[in-house]
Amino acid sequence: MLPIVAQSTDVESVRIWRSPESTRLVIDLSGTVKHQLIALENPNRLVIDIDKVTLATSFKALDLSQTPIVNIRHAQRNKTDLRIVLDLRSRVSPKSFTLPSNEQYGDRLVVDLYDKKQNVSKTVEKMIERNDRKIIVALDAGHGGEDPGASGPNRLREKRVVLQIAKRIEALLDQSPYFEGVLVRTGDYYVGLRKRTEIARQKQADFLISIHADGFSDPRANGASVYALSTRGATSEAARYLATTENRADLIGGTSNLSLDDKDDVLASVLLDLSMNETLRSSLDAGSYVLQNMSSVARLHKKKVEQAGFIVLKSPDIPSLLIETGFISNPKEARLLSSKGYQQKMAEAVVSGLKSFYLDNPPVGTLLANSAKDLIKIYVIGRGDTLSEIAQQHGTSVKNILRYNKLRSSTIRVGQKISIPPR
Repeated sequence: MLPIVAQSTDVESVRIWRSPESTRLVIDLSGTVKHQLIALENPNRLVIDIDKVTLATSFKALDLSQTPIVNIRHAQRNKTDLRIVLDLRSRVSPKSFTLPSNEQYGDRLVVDLYDKKQNVSKTVEKMIERNDRKIIVALDAGHGGEDPGASGPNRLREKRVVLQIAKRIEALLDQSPYFEGVLVRTGDYYVGLRKRTEIARQKQADFLISIHADGFSDPRANGASVYALSTRGATSEAARYLATTENRADLIGGTSNLSLDDKDDVLASVLLDLSMNETLRSSLDAGSYVLQNMSSVARLHKKKVEQAGFIVLKSPDIPSLLIETGFISNPKEARLLSSKGYQQKMAEAVVSGLKSFYLDNPPVGTLLANSAKDLIKIYVIGRGDTLSEIAQQHGTSVKNILRYNKLRSSTIRVGQKISIPPR
């Protein structure tokens, strides 16, 4: 009888991603492994020892130009183990973890190299009351890097489409003297779901919009949606399914945790409850404005703002929405989502809705708060709208709307833009 020979695990491929703060090396494996990191200085190196692994790929194709890695070397140890050595330009803070296989990838070893930052002494500045700041909107393009998101025909990837739409929204916001758009991720790299809200907070954002393109096993599924956070669970089976698949991205990219360790338990609970209730109210109100404007551009999957437990929306102090711009798994909507014209229309609808919300609810201390009463609001007619309902909603009359827009009749059409007279 022949002896049973244990098969070693293969390193099947390697990928590298650069973000503004770190570099991620992903090692794709044919099975589970044990490993350890050893950081060395003079010169700076990081050693990755992986037990019972054979290298079945090459590191030569990796682009190291924007990373702290100068060169990657490797050698077999003890005939069974693999040693990988990263020659570094400077010191880094390394972190590693393994991820089990899922529907997109097999087993992986992830090595994150966080850039070393110089220590800067903190100073306490006196808060000065301001009345001239812009409203800052953080734009979170979903997925990224090794997490492509949903897939469409012809290798269309959600991560690319939503970043393009996010950049269009940013450009539109930046054209206004009252708003500023900031991107949570600026390129093709992964950002943990909790980290996305942390970045929005660092940018001092007034609002967070997370942009996605839906995917489903049935290619007939279609329509755009707007979601706010639900603290009690999803409001429909579709919302529950979507929350699960979007939150599962952290199984691909790793997680970070929000801590309230420096707060008394009771105080932390009360503060979170109060903050979350007000934040959720603002999110739902803004979502109604955005959804109304989106209805003139896309078929809506749901005609009201849905609620689900998305991790990226769980910021207690920043109102936020998750926008599904359409089903990338639907061939017709995939063509639209890849179109520059459609992307621009979708971006304009989102911005128009958000601007309308803030015209009615200008934050104290902003330029808009001082000017809102004198500004003209643009309203996009949606399905089922009537001029009488629009007039009542905005505290004016049908007669004023007709005169202000130089309209001869109260007949309106879906997609038509009208100006709402200033109050």
